[in-house]
Amino acid sequence: MSLNGRSQALPSLKGGGMYKQRIFFGMGLAFCERVIALKERNMKIFYWFNEQAGLLLTRMKTHFVHATAVFVGVCCLVWYCVPHPVIPLLMGILPLAVLITLYQPVLLGLLFIAFSFFRLHEVFSDLYSLKIPLLLSLGTLATLSWHIGLSGKIKPFHSKELGWFYGFFALVLVGVPLASNVGEAFAYFNNIYVKIGIMTPALAWLLCSVRDYQRALVMICVSGFCVALVTLLNKINGIGLVEETRVTVARELGSVLGDPNDLALVLLFPFSFSLSIVMTKGFPKKVRFLGFIVAVAIFMAIIATQSRGGLLGIVSGVFIFAWRRVQSKTLLVFVTGILGFALMIFAGIGGRKSGGAAEEGLDASAQGRLFAWEAAFFMAVDNPFSGVGLNNFFFNYFYYSPHWDGLNHAVHSTWFGVLGETGFVGLCVFLMMTFCVYRAAQKNVGIVMNASKNYAPQVQCICCGLHSGIVAFCVSGTFLTQGFTWPIYILLALSASLSNFIYLCESKEPLILSKKPKENGKH
Repeated sequence: MSLNGRSQALPSLKGGGMYKQRIFFGMGLAFCERVIALKERNMKIFYWFNEQAGLLLTRMKTHFVHATAVFVGVCCLVWYCVPHPVIPLLMGILPLAVLITLYQPVLLGLLFIAFSFFRLHEVFSDLYSLKIPLLLSLGTLATLSWHIGLSGKIKPFHSKELGWFYGFFALVLVGVPLASNVGEAFAYFNNIYVKIGIMTPALAWLLCSVRDYQRALVMICVSGFCVALVTLLNKINGIGLVEETRVTVARELGSVLGDPNDLALVLLFPFSFSLSIVMTKGFPKKVRFLGFIVAVAIFMAIIATQSRGGLLGIVSGVFIFAWRRVQSKTLLVFVTGILGFALMIFAGIGGRKSGGAAEEGLDASAQGRLFAWEAAFFMAVDNPFSGVGLNNFFFNYFYYSPHWDGLNHAVHSTWFGVLGETGFVGLCVFLMMTFCVYRAAQKNVGIVMNASKNYAPQVQCICCGLHSGIVAFCVSGTFLTQGFTWPIYILLALSASLSNFIYLCESKEPLILSKKPKENGKH
């Protein structure tokens, strides 16, 4: 009904005041009609844009020949303007890269993790000059922007683990301009930690089906096997040895794998998952045998590093798997102690130049750790809210250690490293984040193993590997610096993803306002 019609339907009002009320009432009706008309017009514009986008995709599919001709013409034009032999190769790879970016976000994210954490481009030095991590980072940012902002294929959700991670990331970010060496803190944040900040929630959101978990298992195990294989070859050929007996990888490139302790840390992460493949009964025998080969190769590679933190990680990881299967817990603890002592002998720890049997009393390696932990505590006392800043422990060792031997030392402890570089507040948040990951992993493995018939072997495997991995992280983290590197954050992302997946499977109700995953855990 028009405004005039509504005005005629109003009762006849007499008097000046009543006449003004009729005028105001009519103006209000006109305003409401204008708002409704504006809203309808905006909705029509929105539907028109969606329709045009759909038509564009349809035309691209139906006019494939025309699109190909245009692409070839653009390639020729670019090659004419930039006559370089690499241009045809890049233009040929470009369509494949676009397809992977748009339709394989999980694969792209996992490849980014593989090259960023396992440093495959440094393990295989021929790939070093190709700048693969940089290309993968650009592709990952593009696919996240596309699928979160436009296509809606990636559905963000929230969890306790991610909440504590956001809090810790914010503390680290605030601590960068407050660091004692701002340049060093900013460089580490820009090169490494900001990637962790982006990919941790992204990986949790990307992995939402059984197929995704299978891909993650394959990526972790294959990458770990590659690093282990090169480590063993270096040990056999005497390449990259430090202290004459401890093996490293890509030390000449300045890689983080050039430190035996960091190399053991990288190898320890896939060890738990390869061992989980061996212990999961739902897999075919061939798959379990391949997992056994990977686990043995990684085990021998960790032994070759002669890292005490790596050995403790192996013992704790195996202990968690045995705890659920051995009835006599007392016998298990006794056997585990003997196994740890045997591993120390088998790894040749006594033959090390630092921390070996040749040093009397408290060896130099252990004494240096105690001095470093003491310095970290004094750093936190002096800077309780922000610490000395990200990656600043090494440069502040001289000012806070009461025992100076002429050299700065690394902290060699996750907990004391976080304490010194983020203060007491940062350590509390980091401990809560780690505890949430452990509790979620423990809860998830209990749910899945109690209803194993309802969950695929891939889900069972990654749950058990995650539980073992977080325990190994906590134990080995006492002697290895892992607070600002990838392992704990990948474990956190897997934990958040599995919690969301299991919640959907158990409740059959969406945890977030989105569609359920196409695959559920029942097979």
